[in-house]
Amino acid sequence: MSRRIAVFTGTRAEYGLLYWLMKEIQKSEQLDLQLIVSCMHLSPEFGYTWQQIVEDGFEIDAKVEMLLSSNTDVGTVKSMGLGVLGFADALDRLRPDLLVVLGDRFEALSICQAALIMRIPIVHVHGGELTEGAYDDAIRHAITKMAYLHFVAAQPYRKRVIQMGESPERVFNVGAVGLDHLKRTPDMPLEALRDSLGFDLSAPFLLVTYHPVTMLEEDPEKSFEALLQALEAFPAYRVVVTYPNADNGGRAIIPMIEQFAVQNPERVLAIPSLGFKRYLSVVKRAAAVVGNSSSGIIEVPSFGVPTVNIGSRQAGRLSADSVLHCAPDRVAIESAIGLALSEPFAQASRQTINPYGQGDAASAIVRILETCDTSGHKSFHDLS
Repeated sequence: MSRRIAVFTGTRAEYGLLYWLMKEIQKSEQLDLQLIVSCMHLSPEFGYTWQQIVEDGFEIDAKVEMLLSSNTDVGTVKSMGLGVLGFADALDRLRPDLLVVLGDRFEALSICQAALIMRIPIVHVHGGELTEGAYDDAIRHAITKMAYLHFVAAQPYRKRVIQMGESPERVFNVGAVGLDHLKRTPDMPLEALRDSLGFDLSAPFLLVTYHPVTMLEEDPEKSFEALLQALEAFPAYRVVVTYPNADNGGRAIIPMIEQFAVQNPERVLAIPSLGFKRYLSVVKRAAAVVGNSSSGIIEVPSFGVPTVNIGSRQAGRLSADSVLHCAPDRVAIESAIGLALSEPFAQASRQTINPYGQGDAASAIVRILETCDTSGHKSFHDLS
């Protein structure tokens, strides 16, 4: 009898990272893929990205509506509550043998709460990392303590998960699962990319993604305004801006993005979601990636493209030499972008070594999922 593996996705970015893992589960004769889709994927505000999942050849086994159209912390908490209710029903119907969850999002915490109480073993991908500027940091560690199996992206993260009391026998360093795209996802030709976006990327451009900081006293609107002002100092570069995620504070940034695009129609493209195939093709051609997305630190260095990481959202995360960190003010951002675009730094970035692996995580995870024993009792592992 095949082992039922439920994979959860709630955002466009997370789905892109999980894509090849889901494909490997589909191929396995020992595993059956169950797909649970929720949160931003089901929201028209964020592009109805569940449709892309279906177009990619996946069957969605459960859609769980949970995301309120709110920009407050209270709204986020209420969304989490709705998620727990919906996930309880979905998990009860599907009864997977294992639940795969990636990262640190509030919707992931909701489904893990349900799975924990329902005694469904949780498989956590990308645990042990730090993002000190977001409540995601605490959520990630909370999921680690709920999870039975752990697939981390680097050796320091494996050490940290074990430090949190997880047995070394259940913690595997496989590298970042999103890097599988480097070996397996074909690049979109420039002409096809132009036709798909309705925007010409043959001229030099910057790719911008900025999410709200949710823990520290960093005003997302003020910080994003500083970013927009800094971008004005580089008029020779076009700008592709993707929408922020659904964290509280994110919706206030969207009108600022749209206004920036309206004011600069020939220079700026604002888009809710690129989808991972277009995203990777855009990253490859960008002069630099600017913002505070984890992708700028984990995936982008493998393309030899400089990253400007703004503010505290990703504070504490392991990063390559091609990543520049700066404060969330106009002068610091402008200075960092200028350095990233300089020929010496751009040339050095093309030679950088990504500490997150070589792009073969999905197959390694599936081999372990096929054979792992989940019948044992999870106990706290004390360090000697």
